[in-house]
Amino acid sequence: MQTPSTVDAGRVSLAYETFGSPDDPPMVLVMGVASQMLVWPDRFCQALADEGFHVIRFDNRDIGLSTHLDELGVPDMVALLTGQSKEAPYVLADMADDTAGLLDALGLDRVHLVGLSMGGMIAQEVAIRHPERLISLTSVMSTPAAHIGKPTDAAAATLMWPSPKTEAEAGDLAVNVYRVVGSTDYPQDVAWVRAVGEESFRRSSSSAGKVRQFAAILVSPDRRSGLRELAVPTLVLHGEDDPLIQVEGGHETAAAVPGARLVTYPGMGHDLPEELWPTLVGEITEHARTAGKES
Repeated sequence: MQTPSTVDAGRVSLAYETFGSPDDPPMVLVMGVASQMLVWPDRFCQALADEGFHVIRFDNRDIGLSTHLDELGVPDMVALLTGQSKEAPYVLADMADDTAGLLDALGLDRVHLVGLSMGGMIAQEVAIRHPERLISLTSVMSTPAAHIGKPTDAAAATLMWPSPKTEAEAGDLAVNVYRVVGSTDYPQDVAWVRAVGEESFRRSSSSAGKVRQFAAILVSPDRRSGLRELAVPTLVLHGEDDPLIQVEGGHETAAAVPGARLVTYPGMGHDLPEELWPTLVGEITEHARTAGKES
């Protein structure tokens, strides 16, 4: 297991880890809401690195070993979800600027950016706000706006489940969440899911930051107008049976970005089933290589 490094990314410090050779083209992975960088499986990251990329994963603000902005307080989620409030401590554009700050701190001029779920939303924002920093964009199981591809009732309920108080509870919670949002047609690696939940709790048991991240998703504006202006080579990957961000989110993302390519997977939910790693890694790395030759 790696010992994470930390860099000053501007407003926040971000913890990160790398896979592969720094001599290879950089590929930065952006994770989703309430999820630490560990949710990018080590062997998935290594598989990307084995294809000739220097892979960097990191904890977003308010999660894991990165800066927690507790001084900003906890937003009223009931008011946000019922439309009574549109106030949040920060928005996804701020998290996109964190990502750009990470690139600055690591001395990376241009990168291949891969974002999953909320990470896909952040990656889209980076492409809109800092297009000169991207060689390619890959948006995975994401959406251009919170109201597109809205979760099923069962999946939405998991976002409101109580935060764990112990390592064991954290492991149980992770398993129970992925039973609802995970892939229906592929076996779940329950031991890995539990281990990541427990390790995440050991790294940081704070839960307030997850609420601020979720609030940022809800208040951030529709990105489709910005995406329509992109000239960044874009790949969109999405599970056809994703209950947390339904496949409409992938279709609308791809429809918004000129020249974007959409690939969907029957039976895939809101996770990265190991049986699909060869095709997912293949799509991501071939897209990056093609974009790299054209840039």
